[in-house]
Amino acid sequence: MNGRVPRPGANFRVPRVDVDFRVLRTELRRSVAPWAGGVILTSALAFLYLVNGSWWNGTTAWTAQWTSLALWTRSLLFYLWPLAVGFGALQGLRDHRSRMVELLTSTPRPARHRAAVPAGATAIALASAYALLVLVGGVQVLANTAYTHAGWLPISLVGALFLVAGALLGMGAGRALPSALTPPLLAMSAFAFAALMHLSLGRTATTAPTGGFPTTEPNRISLLSPEVDEVHSTLVTLSASVHIGQTIWVLGMATTGFALLTAATRRTRLIALTPVLAGAVLALLVLPSDPSRMYVVDQTAAELVCDGPVCVTRTHEDRLAELAGPGKEALRLLHGALGERAPVSARENSTVAPYGSTPKWSRTAVLFDFDDDLVAAAKGKDQLTWALLAKGLVPGCTPAGWSGFGDDQYAQAVAVGWVLGELKPLPGPTAGMRDEVDAKARPVWKKLMALPRGEQVSRIDAMRGAALACTGDPFDVLSGGASR
Repeated sequence: MNGRVPRPGANFRVPRVDVDFRVLRTELRRSVAPWAGGVILTSALAFLYLVNGSWWNGTTAWTAQWTSLALWTRSLLFYLWPLAVGFGALQGLRDHRSRMVELLTSTPRPARHRAAVPAGATAIALASAYALLVLVGGVQVLANTAYTHAGWLPISLVGALFLVAGALLGMGAGRALPSALTPPLLAMSAFAFAALMHLSLGRTATTAPTGGFPTTEPNRISLLSPEVDEVHSTLVTLSASVHIGQTIWVLGMATTGFALLTAATRRTRLIALTPVLAGAVLALLVLPSDPSRMYVVDQTAAELVCDGPVCVTRTHEDRLAELAGPGKEALRLLHGALGERAPVSARENSTVAPYGSTPKWSRTAVLFDFDDDLVAAAKGKDQLTWALLAKGLVPGCTPAGWSGFGDDQYAQAVAVGWVLGELKPLPGPTAGMRDEVDAKARPVWKKLMALPRGEQVSRIDAMRGAALACTGDPFDVLSGGASR
C-alpha cells in the first residue's frame, strides 16, 4: 500500500463546508441588499394603499381571497421586477467602484464562493420583502374569508423567484458591464420588456366568442413577463403548466446572472448567456398556447355548497347563511308569479365567461354573482330578495367584464314591481338615479298593471325570453313593442 497507515489514537478532521453567517450578516448590513428589499416592500405597500384601484373592490380585492392576494401582488411586478434588476446591477458595480477587481481575482478563493455571499444576501432581502408584502395581505385575508387553500402558494413563490432572478441577472450584467449607466439602462430595459411581453407582443387580437366584440387575449409570450392579468374572478387561477414554464424561465435567468458574476473573460461571459436562452426556449415549449389553459377555473373553489335550492361556491361559503333566506323568498315569489315556468334554484354563477362575451343564462336557475352591482349593493334581506328577483327576471346582457346602464335596469325595475305589486327602489346603480329610473319605469309599469292578467303574464314571458336569450330589448317588450 502506498497510503500511510494511521497511528492508533490519531485525531482526524472530517472535511466540511463552513457557512460563515457573520460574513453574510455583514453583507446584509453594508450592501445594497437591505435597501433593495426596503424599497420593494414600501413602494408595493404605498401603491396598494395610496392608489384606489380595482384591487380594493368587490370579492376580488387583494385582501378578500388567497388567490386574489397572490395574483394582485404578482401584478405589481410590472415595476417591482425592473427595480430588482436595477438594484442588482448597482450591487454588481461594487467591486468596480471600489477598484478591487484585480485584488479579488488574484486571491485563491474560488470566484463562485466570492459571488455567493452578495448573491445570497440580495436573494434573502428581496424574498423577505416579497414575503412580508404577502404576509400583510394574508393577515387581512384571514379576517375576511373562511376559505383557505394552498393553491395560491405557487403563484407567490414564482413571483419571489422572479425578483431574485432579476436581481441576480442585474448583478451579473453590472459586473460584466461596469458603467454608471448600467443600472438605470437595465431597469428601463426590464420595464420595457415586461410591458411589451404583457401588453403588446404578448396580446393577440381576437373577437369575443359571442357578441362579436373585438378584444385581445394573452398568448404564450405574455407568460415570460413577471406580471399577470388583472383579477376579474375569484375562481380563476394560473394553471400548473404556467408555474412550471415560468419556473424554468426564472431559473435560467438566475443561472445566467450567477455565471456572469463569476465570469472573468469575454468567452465565459458569452457562454454564461446559454442558460437564460435555453430557459426561454424550454419555457416556451412548456407554457400553454391556449388562453383557456393559462388562466383556468379552480374547480375546488367553484364547487357549490347549498342550503336547499340556494347555492354558493365554496369560496363564498361564509355568505350562504346571509343569502339562503332571501334566495328562498325570491324563488317563492317567482313561482307565484310565473307558475311552472319559474326557476327552481338560485346559485352563484361558477362559469367564468371570456372577456367581452355575451352572458349565457338559465331558465331553471337564478344565476348571480356577488360582484354584480345589484347583489353587491343590496343591504338587508328585502334588498337581497329584490336583487335576486331582478336577476331571475332580467339577468342583464352586458358583455362579460363590461359595465353599463340602460334599458335592462329599467326592465328590472318594472319586472320586480310587477311581481311585488309596487315599484321598489332597487339597489345598485339605479339607487343613485332613482328619479330617472322612476320617470322611465313608472309609466310602463302602470300601463302593464292596467292590462288583463293574461296579457300581463304574456308580456312578462316575452320579456323574460328576450332577456335570457340576449336577443332583444326587454324594456321594449314590456312597453308593448316587438322583441328585436
